[in-house]
Amino acid sequence: MKKKSQSLAESTERRKYGMHLTSIDIFYQFILPEIKKELWNYCWVDLFAGEGNLILPILELIPSNQRVKFFKEHIWLFDNNSSLIKEAIKNAVKYGIKQEIAQEKILVRDTLCDYPIFIKNSPFPIFHITNPPYLYLGYIVKKAREHLQYFTGPNEFYQDLYQIALVNDLRNNISKMIYIIPSNFLFGYSASNKIRKDFFEFYKVEKAIIFEKKIFEYTGTNVCICFFNKKGAPHHSPIKFKTIKINQNIVEKEILLKPENCYRAGNEFDEFVEKFRSGNPLKIKFYLNKDELEKQSGKYKIKLLDANQWLGNHYQLVEYSVNHKLYERIVKNPLFIRTIDTGGWEGRAGLYLIPEVFNADGILVSEAKYRTHPIQIFIEPSLNYEEICLLRKYFNWVLEELRKITDSEFMTTYKYSNSEYTRKYLGLSQAKALIETFPILELDNKTKKILSALVSEKDLQGIVEFLDKRRNRKLCLFSEM
Repeated sequence: MKKKSQSLAESTERRKYGMHLTSIDIFYQFILPEIKKELWNYCWVDLFAGEGNLILPILELIPSNQRVKFFKEHIWLFDNNSSLIKEAIKNAVKYGIKQEIAQEKILVRDTLCDYPIFIKNSPFPIFHITNPPYLYLGYIVKKAREHLQYFTGPNEFYQDLYQIALVNDLRNNISKMIYIIPSNFLFGYSASNKIRKDFFEFYKVEKAIIFEKKIFEYTGTNVCICFFNKKGAPHHSPIKFKTIKINQNIVEKEILLKPENCYRAGNEFDEFVEKFRSGNPLKIKFYLNKDELEKQSGKYKIKLLDANQWLGNHYQLVEYSVNHKLYERIVKNPLFIRTIDTGGWEGRAGLYLIPEVFNADGILVSEAKYRTHPIQIFIEPSLNYEEICLLRKYFNWVLEELRKITDSEFMTTYKYSNSEYTRKYLGLSQAKALIETFPILELDNKTKKILSALVSEKDLQGIVEFLDKRRNRKLCLFSEM
C-alpha cells in the first residue's frame, strides 16, 4: 500500500506541475549530434532541468581532466523541485564533479517567475536546452489555480506554462534555444496563435523533430523538438524549415509558417475550405437527441443506434415510434461522421452511411454528447440519395487528398497505437467546413454529372479547377503539387 500511495503522490505532482522528465536517450539521439561541435562556444543552460538529462551528458564528451573547468564555466541548471535538483547534483557527481561545486551551479529556483538574469554575465553566449512544464490554462483554472500567478501582467493572454517559458527567453534576448514542447505550438489554433505571433516576430525555426509516438512514460502528449535561432532584426515574414516526423515511419518534409495564418503549420486544409466555400452552402446540424424523439412521438417505427450504449463490441439498437415529420427527417439523412480513425484503412475518419455500417435508420444520443461517437448529420435542404452518395464520395476523397498533402497535420493525434498509421481526430467544425465546399445547390444536372465524374476519376486538380470556376477565382492552391 505504501508503494501505491507514493506512486499516486508522484502522479499527482507530475500532473499538478506539468512535469514530464526527459529520457537521456532523447538527448543522445536527437540533440547531442546537433551541438557536439560547439560545446566550448556556449554556456549551456536548462531552466527546467529536472535531473539534468538535457545538459549533464555533455560532460561525457569533455576530457575528464577538463570537466570541472568546463562545468564551472559552461553549465547552469535550475528547477523549482528540490528533490529533482538533488538528483541532478548526484548525476553531476557521477561525471566527476565534486558535490560542493555541483551545488554552486545546480540550483533550486522557480524560473517561470524569477528568471536568473545573472546567467547572462557568462563570457559565453547562452544556449538554452529545455523541456519546460506543460500545463494549459484551462486545466490550471480548474485544478491548479496556484499557477495563475504566471499568467498576470504581460503574460495575461498566454495559454500554457511552456508559452511563459518561451516568452521569458524572448524578453531576455536569448539567441539560441532547443525546446521540447507540445506539437500544438506549431499546429494548434487559438491556444497557440498569440505565442506564435509574438515569438516568431523575433525567432525562426531552424529544424524540428515531430513525434507522433509516445516518448514520455506518463503522458501521451504529442511533442516536438524545436531548434530556435534569434533573427537579426524583428520582422514578420514566412518561415520555412525542415522537419522529421517520427511515427510508424520516418517522414522528412518542409513546413512553411505564414504570418497571415498566425504561423500555424498544416494550414492547407484551412486554405482549401476557406477558398472554396460554396456561395450557397448546405446547412449542417449534428446529433439526434432523445428530447426530439420524446417531443415528436407518433406511429412510425424507427430503428436507432444508441451511441451511449456500448455492449461489449457493438452499440445497442433501440426502437422508437415517432411522427411522420421526424421519421422523414431521420431516414432522409442517412450519413454519419466518423471523427476518429479506427486504425484500419476501411475505418478512416469520414462520412459513412448508417444503414450500411449499423443496419439502423439513425443514431441516437440518449445521454451526453461525445466527439468520439458516431454522429448523425442532418442536412438542409434535403438531398436525394444520389446526391448524398456523391457528397460522401466527394468528402472522403478530398479529405484523404488533403491528408496526403499535409501528412494529416491539420487533424489532432488521437491515440498512440500499433495501427498501420497514426490515428487522427477530425473536428466537427472541420467536417462542417469541408461539407460547405460541396456546391450541390449551385449545380444543374449537367454540372452535377461533371462533378460526379471528377470525383469518380479522383481528379484533384480537376475538382480544384471546377470549384475555382464556381467561385470565379484564380487557381493558386496546389499549383506546385
